[in-house]
Amino acid sequence: MPFVATNRIVRQVSAACIALLFLLSAASPSVAQKDKKKKKDDAPAGNSAPLVPMSDEQQIDYNISSMLGAWQLGDVDRMHQYYADDVTVVNGLWAPPVIGWANYVPLYQQQHARMQRVRMDRTNTYIKVSGTVAWACYQWEFNGAVDGNNAAAQGQTTLVMEKRNGKWLIVHDHTSISPQSSAPVATPAHPATP
Repeated sequence: MPFVATNRIVRQVSAACIALLFLLSAASPSVAQKDKKKKKDDAPAGNSAPLVPMSDEQQIDYNISSMLGAWQLGDVDRMHQYYADDVTVVNGLWAPPVIGWANYVPLYQQQHARMQRVRMDRTNTYIKVSGTVAWACYQWEFNGAVDGNNAAAQGQTTLVMEKRNGKWLIVHDHTSISPQSSAPVATPAHPATP
C-alpha cells in the first residue's frame, strides 16, 4: 500500500510539475516580449548615436564613418542624419555648387544607381573644432563598378560642420578628385560629387 500511495504522490507531483512547466513556457514568450519591448523603449532614439560619451573630435570622426557607410549603401535617410538641410556641396568636377539637401539627394541617387560593389576608404583624417564650428579634411580611395566597368578614384574632401541642437551637422562638403585617378572623369567618386 505505501508503494501505491508513493506512486500516486509521484504522479500528482509530476503532473503538477508538467502543468507548471507548461504555464511557465506559455508565459515566458510574453514576458520576454515585454522585456524586449521595455529595452527597446528605454533605448535612446536614433540608433546613430553611440552609447559611450565622446569628445567632439571623436563624435565627428564617428559621424563621418557613419555617413560614408550610408553613402556606400545608398541610404539617403541615414545620410541625412549627418547633413544640414541647408548644406552646400562642391564636387570634384567642373560644376556649380549644389545648394540644399533637397537638391543634392536626386543627384546623389542618380550617381548611386550607376554604381555597384562600392567601397570608399578614408585615410589621413584631420579634425579641428572651434566652438560650435568644426572642419575635417581627409583623403579617400574609391573602388567599385560604374556602369558595369571597374573604376577607381582618389581624392580629398573637406567638411565644414556646425553643432546645432547638440548635434554636429555637415553644412559644407567640398570634394576634389585627384588627377591620377583611374576612374573616368565623368565617374563621381564621393557623396559630394553629383
